[in-house]
Amino acid sequence: MNNEYNHGVLFADDYQKNLKAQFCYADEDPQYGKRLFFENSGGSLRLRSAVEAKASLEEFPDCPERVRGRGFDLSAYVKNGTQEILEVIFGAKSGALITELSASQTMFHAVGTIMEHVTWGTNAVTSSLEHPSAHDAVEYYCNRTNREFRVVPANTATGGIDPDEVMKYVDKDTCLLSIMAASNISGNIMDIKEIVRRAREINPEIYIISDTVQHAPHAVIDVEDWRIDAANFAPYKFFGVRGCGFAYVSDRVASMPHRKLIQKDADVWALGTPTPGNFAAMIAVIQYVCDIGTHFMGDEKAKKADKRSLFIEGMHHIHLQERALLYRMLEGTKEVPGLRHIPGVEVYVDMEDLTSKDLIVAMGIKGIEHSACVQKYLEHGVTVFERLKSSMYSKRIVEALNLEGAIRVSPLHCHGTDDIDEFLRITKKIADSVK
Repeated sequence: MNNEYNHGVLFADDYQKNLKAQFCYADEDPQYGKRLFFENSGGSLRLRSAVEAKASLEEFPDCPERVRGRGFDLSAYVKNGTQEILEVIFGAKSGALITELSASQTMFHAVGTIMEHVTWGTNAVTSSLEHPSAHDAVEYYCNRTNREFRVVPANTATGGIDPDEVMKYVDKDTCLLSIMAASNISGNIMDIKEIVRRAREINPEIYIISDTVQHAPHAVIDVEDWRIDAANFAPYKFFGVRGCGFAYVSDRVASMPHRKLIQKDADVWALGTPTPGNFAAMIAVIQYVCDIGTHFMGDEKAKKADKRSLFIEGMHHIHLQERALLYRMLEGTKEVPGLRHIPGVEVYVDMEDLTSKDLIVAMGIKGIEHSACVQKYLEHGVTVFERLKSSMYSKRIVEALNLEGAIRVSPLHCHGTDDIDEFLRITKKIADSVK
């Protein structure tokens, strides 16, 4: 975890505005008008270059599995994109890439392959904060393989999962452990590296998976350093396009029996003809982050750096920018009070140490039901979303945090302090209207 700069470091105003200009509809919707899009956990602002890269390749009728002409050109996007996703985003030095229509499908595919082909172990462990795709995948395959399903409870004060608590559920007979990298409601960042270290002390052969869908757009993923066997992300939450999901699997998982064409190599996980545009879109996202890295590293130093190093530098500064925006949202300024200081506003699972948080705030306003409050925000030109017990995606998670529900507020690094201040002014206006 990054403990440098507890309150973050803001981009220069001109640079922040330059970044925002690279996203589609960052400040307004063509039908609904001017707005603040603070719902980058349910989706994400789309990077224009990613959308254009996908669209440009969709125009061609050629098959990307041909070895000549345009087909060969298209196949290069798949080959290069696969390599960049594994090496640059995941930080993998080996292993294989799973491609599906969604990140949820990749999670089920990875969990199922491991649990159906590992012959030892009587239980599998996950947490109460997991997205249903991770939680339900483990439960589903526990039922299929007749293993005990164990769920680690959340720390209701921090909104996270504590390593000490995880170790109460892991033993020498645990075949699989699945813990998400960051919560999609509280924003709490889990100490995956420490969890893995301690779990492997108990059981060196354990398979460990981390759902990195929420964390990937905010900070660096490093499967080698974390020593995990699988991780996934959703391009549509990472400035990219919908309709695809990617996951890394380690060498020892990659060659396990799995759904594939018989004549393909043992570590190939792709089924059918790939979509070059999906890979081209992620190549554009990677380049965008690397450009941020180059900006802060400097041209001379950047020329000598590999793409992973540039990507890490870019994500480092994205994380610092978002931490500074988070601090501004919570504390405000002399002119505009932050969420912690607006009467009637409640910040759930709040914590002083922002180095353990992604740019997500779970909040509520006393006297207004969460869905009604989200509607009020929309009427003021702000897009946020409620996470409620009535939702299959949220029920277990909000209950694990002892909440009835929450309004999830999630800006992005390309937003500026003016966006945060406007959100705070609108929040105060809504809170004052209840009095």
